[in-house]
Formats: sequence, C-alpha cells, structure tokens
Amino acid sequence: MSIYDIEVTQTDGTTYPLAKYQGDVLLIVNTASECGFTSQFGGLQELYETYRDQGFTVLGFPCNQFGKQEPGTGQEAETNCKLNYGVTFPMHEKIDVNGENAHPLFTYLKAQQSGLFSENIKWNFTKFLIDREGNVIHRYSPQKPPEKIKDAIEKVL
Repeated sequence: MSIYDIEVTQTDGTTYPLAKYQGDVLLIVNTASECGFTSQFGGLQELYETYRDQGFTVLGFPCNQFGKQEPGTGQEAETNCKLNYGVTFPMHEKIDVNGENAHPLFTYLKAQQSGLFSENIKWNFTKFLIDREGNVIHRYSPQKPPEKIKDAIEKVL
C-alpha cells in the first residue's frame, strides 16, 4: 500500500485519491481553528504560495480530538481558515487522527513516522512531509512553526 492508494474527502463531500498528487511534495497537517497554534495557518499558506508552482501542496484536515478545538463542520473550518488566514490550500472533511475511527491517511502516516514516544498524534498541527515518490520523510511536532521547515521542503523539491 502507498499513500497514493488512500482516498480523502473535501469539505464539499467530493472524494478523490491522493494519487492526484503523485509527483508532488506534500505537507499534510491536522488542523483546528480554535487552537493556540491556529496562527500557523498563516505560515502554512505562505509555504503553499511560495512553493506551489514547484509542485508543492499543503493538505489540511480539521480534527476535533484535541481540546474540542474544531467544534464545527469541515465546511465551517474551511470558511474560518479562508476568512481569517487567507487559506487557499485544500481543506478536507473533519476527521479523527487517533483511535479506532482514525482516518486511513493518518493511520498510514503514523505508521510511517511515529512520534517521540508513540505513533499517536499528540495535538493539532502535527505535520507530515511527503516527497515526490510518496515517502513520508518527516513528522513535525505542533510546536514546529511552518517557516522552520522551509529548508526541508526545498531539499525535497
């Protein structure tokens, strides 16, 4: 199985395979619009704008598993991101990233790059960097701001 075999759903209900991004560099992030790290949306958008013409995409996945910091629907989260942070990168349906209802994408990502003490994601804004071949090459903690991973993105571009 590869990351390209996994299907995801956009906030409008449209489902598509991640094979759509085959050959691109991806940064996949579990997000929340009422989190202390919510300001990272600005940095994620900046990365997207800077590198998208080179085949780079940020994919956001709202999640309400940490402190109930994404209480609305995925569409509400997307609207909030657009209005407050100018987000234009793809946002998706609200999902779980841990537990028995974890989305297959995050089950896959966690299996490829575990955290410091376990596979489980500890909080919102955990970031996974995927190279052009679909390899999960790095997992970043929520505390790592997007601007601090520019060098890693440039290496895989």
